[in-house]
Amino acid sequence: MYKFTEKKHFIGVDISKDVLDLSLFSGDNLESITHFQIKNNLKGFSSILLFLKKKKIPIQECAFCMEHTGTYGLLFFAWLSQNEILFCVETGLQIKRSLGMTRGKNDKVDAQRIAEYLYAHKSKLKPFQLPSTLMVKIKQLLTYRDQMVRMRSALKNSRKSHKQYQAISGLESITKQIEKQIKDQDKIIKNIEMELLEIIKSDQQLKKNYSLATSVKGIGLIIAAAMITTTNNFKSFDNGRKYACYAGIAPFEHTSGSSIRGRTKVSALGNKYVKTLLSNGANNAIRWDPELKSYYNRKTQEGKDHKLIVNAISCKLVNRVFAVVKRQTPYVSTYQQKFA
Repeated sequence: MYKFTEKKHFIGVDISKDVLDLSLFSGDNLESITHFQIKNNLKGFSSILLFLKKKKIPIQECAFCMEHTGTYGLLFFAWLSQNEILFCVETGLQIKRSLGMTRGKNDKVDAQRIAEYLYAHKSKLKPFQLPSTLMVKIKQLLTYRDQMVRMRSALKNSRKSHKQYQAISGLESITKQIEKQIKDQDKIIKNIEMELLEIIKSDQQLKKNYSLATSVKGIGLIIAAAMITTTNNFKSFDNGRKYACYAGIAPFEHTSGSSIRGRTKVSALGNKYVKTLLSNGANNAIRWDPELKSYYNRKTQEGKDHKLIVNAISCKLVNRVFAVVKRQTPYVSTYQQKFA
């Protein structure tokens, strides 16, 4: 049982870029909800303490809950942690589904629904653990790199179309400018990756787990860094199966009794960014890992779809990474080629 059950006052927070909408209620009386709005900055956060003081409510008796909102909520999370205030951060989909059918939507209503969710699930919720500064840096660099990679892809597609124009118009200047921009993007991406590696190597535990993760064929710098940030350096997930569920690559049965025999499939609610990275890693592993290459060829001969096989290999990679991190020894392949 977690500390949320010990609290008397529950505050739901709807976070936006400029303001925070908060709904407060105490005890079991859901009719006594009080709504107030503050600025999404340090001065606004301090006004929470003044508001509660006027209500004669000690901050130590309060618990907060909010949705994941990317970077908009980071400063508020840091303020809550610094002031040792209990809070949790849940996915918007989790909160929405737990409330059943609802009607209407605005920031005030959303804050109230989050407060209701907090109260109803207080015995199951876990306090949010603020990521370290190094984790935030790694995540920011990964986001920046992903943006640069997308820009480079757009430039490459643009180059293809302008080369077709060039065959007719004879105009070369546009293509040359695009090629220069692509080279510039290559340099930016390379520098980001170098900075990522420097940050990881600056911490002994991060460096160790990174080295272990990349000992698995198919896992490189970007996949390892993404797994480190999404697992809080492999502390947030107990095993590879749970992380595979998070990434949306774990298969689930769809059966009931003798009448429903649905196709086993993965959930569409996973982390698509991580799933894409793992799929890329699986495709590389098929080329360089003899065991996974043999597995791929065998499943292909059985008539399995390419995407299905790649997804299964992604799960294998995740399980291998979690295994080596758990035992703190590098991955060693035991595969032996069978000769006729």
